[in-house]
Amino acid sequence: MTNEPQPNTQQAPQGGHGDEAAPEQKPISPRKALVGVALLLIVALVLAGLGILSRRSANTALAERTTELAAPTVIAATPKQGSPVDSFVLPGNVTALTDSPIYARTSGYLTRWYFDIGARVKKGALLAEIATPELDQQLSQAESDLVTAQATANNARIQAERYQGLVKTDAVSRQDTDTFVNQAAATAAAVKSAEANVQRLRELQSYEKVYAPFDGVVTARNIDTGQLINEGAANELFHLQAIQTLRVYANLPQIYSGNVKRGAKIDLTFAEHAGKTYQGTLVRTADAIDPASRTLLVEIDVDNRAGELLPGSLAQVHFKAPAAGPTFIVPVAALIFRREGLRVGTVVNGNVAHLVRVVIGEDDGASVQIITGLSAGDRVIQDPPDSLIEGEKVNVESPGKQADAGGK
Repeated sequence: MTNEPQPNTQQAPQGGHGDEAAPEQKPISPRKALVGVALLLIVALVLAGLGILSRRSANTALAERTTELAAPTVIAATPKQGSPVDSFVLPGNVTALTDSPIYARTSGYLTRWYFDIGARVKKGALLAEIATPELDQQLSQAESDLVTAQATANNARIQAERYQGLVKTDAVSRQDTDTFVNQAAATAAAVKSAEANVQRLRELQSYEKVYAPFDGVVTARNIDTGQLINEGAANELFHLQAIQTLRVYANLPQIYSGNVKRGAKIDLTFAEHAGKTYQGTLVRTADAIDPASRTLLVEIDVDNRAGELLPGSLAQVHFKAPAAGPTFIVPVAALIFRREGLRVGTVVNGNVAHLVRVVIGEDDGASVQIITGLSAGDRVIQDPPDSLIEGEKVNVESPGKQADAGGK
């Protein structure tokens, strides 16, 4: 059997290029790589910038929306014009004619007090007693020192007089005589010093008894029996007020400062005495306009011997003066009572609150007459929130719009 060569059955790759090598790829140049990286960074920065701008815009819109929602909604309307009047009302602060805290002038222990709050006392009435054993011993020592100083001074005086007689006969020297004369003068001065010290301690001892400095009523008692009392203004013992006559202070607007005269009779009303009018006398003014409020401080004294009025209360002071311009009618709810005085809220620049100082005239309980502070074009906030402040942004609605909303 003959071994014949087998035919080669392996086929060449299609295309007839089985014996040819694959073509080599060209390397990327560094310049092109840098350009590609730069393009990628630019795209990333652009995308990041767009994201930041988008978030910032969203935050700004959110802040504006939050501020808009936080702004209170108010109703603003133009006030109705009223007829001119010849009187107006101002609030007045009522104080006692004399108001004095009582302090101790000596230290010790309180042994007894005699009057409590509400007690009416006369000038010189004994209010309390303080025991001062240390001061008593100091006074006893000072009196003994005075006796010693007087004896020493008397002996020095006798010696000086004896030497002054002997020096005339040359029995003693002039120098010794001068020495004894000077000693007499020094001991005499020591006696005066000791006397002054005794007098000082006696006066301090007299403060063991606390007396009323004027006729009045005890409005506070801050001590009790056995309490340690320290001299000075640190601890108030009593508070005393003279209420037979009361002072009423009011701030008169500058525009009316020329219409008030000393001695004029002024009507006063009080909320706790409805329907009753008290008459006071304008006794003095500050004679100067306060540059902060542009008002004149006036004092009105009112007789209170009946004891019906109380210091610290609020009075309504009725002044008579010609109106300087038109008046306006606003609801009582539009008034804002602040520590600085009476205010009315208005809207300026479309949505900004502005608090205006006003002076009121007639008040019927539902509406009040504004004499000064408003003008015809003002938009008055009808029922301002208690938290309303100057310059605050508000959402303004007209009265008609709220009425329509209520009807629906």
